[in-house]
Amino acid sequence: MNKTLQTLWQETRESDSVRQRLYQVLRQSIIRMVLEPGQALSEKELADAFAVSRQPVREAFIRLSEAGLVEVRPQRGTYVVRISRQAVLEARFLREAVEVAIAREAAEKGLAPAVLRELNELIERQRGCIDPVDHDRFYLLDEAFHRTLALEVGNTMAWRVIEDVKAQLDRVRYLSVPDSTPIAKLTDQHQAVVTAIAARQPEQAAQAMAAHQREILLSLPELERRFPTMFETTAVAALLAET
Repeated sequence: MNKTLQTLWQETRESDSVRQRLYQVLRQSIIRMVLEPGQALSEKELADAFAVSRQPVREAFIRLSEAGLVEVRPQRGTYVVRISRQAVLEARFLREAVEVAIAREAAEKGLAPAVLRELNELIERQRGCIDPVDHDRFYLLDEAFHRTLALEVGNTMAWRVIEDVKAQLDRVRYLSVPDSTPIAKLTDQHQAVVTAIAARQPEQAAQAMAAHQREILLSLPELERRFPTMFETTAVAALLAET
């Protein structure tokens, strides 16, 4: 088994079903570019690699297809889809709408001191990823920050909605760190959100979160130029035609 796939498998919870663990490993592998856009996926090879039957692999492919991460082509195989600019923009729009509302509500209601400490601790751990750069660890801490904020406000359903729509967006986010979007900048943006929430300033919290969610719009064109094979050709061709 690929070493990175093995590491991702070990990160999953043993209490989860094989099909759930397999789905999480493949999803994270696609997001982290271990399985690259355009790459063919073999049901048999993956089943052999994880020492499982082909059924959970097949079910994982179906879920990944529903998430817009793979394309199942009858009689031809299963492929990791290239990044869709439109899907990224739509996911970013939805995520901003939901997370801005979460930040505003957190500032209006206030968060318990223990929760604010937890958020600030996550930010400090994120700063520890700046030098030396630890891309993978920052990605996990970033997820933990946004998930903690959503759940502590009581918006479990909102976080589930975000998770459902952000798969394509996550691939771009992962590509953008640390070169296009420095970890230090993202960490400072997280701090601005928490500072506004702690001060009970709803509008400032909402504005800080909106600025954070729009950061990807600044890095997307550069990423399309740097990694053209990872994006849908129509989007890249249109972008190059403008330059």
